[in-house]
Amino acid sequence: MSRSPGPAGATATLDATPEAAVAAQVRSTLEAVFEAVAETRADTAARLTGVAAQGRRPATVDLAALRPGIHLRLARQELVSGVGFVAAPGLLSDVPAWLEWWQTGSDGDVRPLLLDLDPAHSAYSDYTHWDWFALPRDTGQRAVAGPYVDYLCSDEYSLTLSAPVQVEGRFVGVAAADVYLRHFEAAVVPLLQQLPGAAHLVNARGRVAASADPAHLAGSLTKGPDFGAVLAGARTARHDGMRLIPCDGVPLVLVVLDP
Repeated sequence: MSRSPGPAGATATLDATPEAAVAAQVRSTLEAVFEAVAETRADTAARLTGVAAQGRRPATVDLAALRPGIHLRLARQELVSGVGFVAAPGLLSDVPAWLEWWQTGSDGDVRPLLLDLDPAHSAYSDYTHWDWFALPRDTGQRAVAGPYVDYLCSDEYSLTLSAPVQVEGRFVGVAAADVYLRHFEAAVVPLLQQLPGAAHLVNARGRVAASADPAHLAGSLTKGPDFGAVLAGARTARHDGMRLIPCDGVPLVLVVLDP
């Protein structure tokens, strides 16, 4: 199994325990989605670097070059329901904000996300405070946001996986991919149910991403531990009767209650 770059010591969690094995399988599931994010990030950075070399600011027409790759990723990655690039406000010369975003419809066709981002009459004109944008911008790291009701794209309960895009050392936006929560749960909840203690998965802010524990429902917050520190330390920790196992480079923590 291939490994993406992660924090030093990330492989320490891959020991012989059932919890570590489940964490590794969760990681493998999400790495397929992060691969789509990474490819979109690379394409975007290359395109924007080329535009900068021409001595001009990019425009929405320049981002159209990303579409063939985006469409391929939607067709190839089973878990991915939407993917694209979200520009930092002020990046483009012709619009104040922009999502070069495509998604798979209920009938299987690939369609663009068409949004009114005019701040005069759009509630979605400022997307910079949403975790999927703010976390990569502020930390420089990959992020898992949600689950949340994705009113912006699909009205579905979703997770968004994202990563920062930089050009010449400057943050220019995020590459991201959406995963419907019901699809993610179908992939990982059977794994959680194999563990001897009640288990759930949380992101860096303690938001439950999937759960086999009725006391911790998806979308709720698990309070107490500093999950960001657990991810940064990349090793199993304990807190108040809970074992906290990082998913080996993916920004989720497996939380298992002592049986």
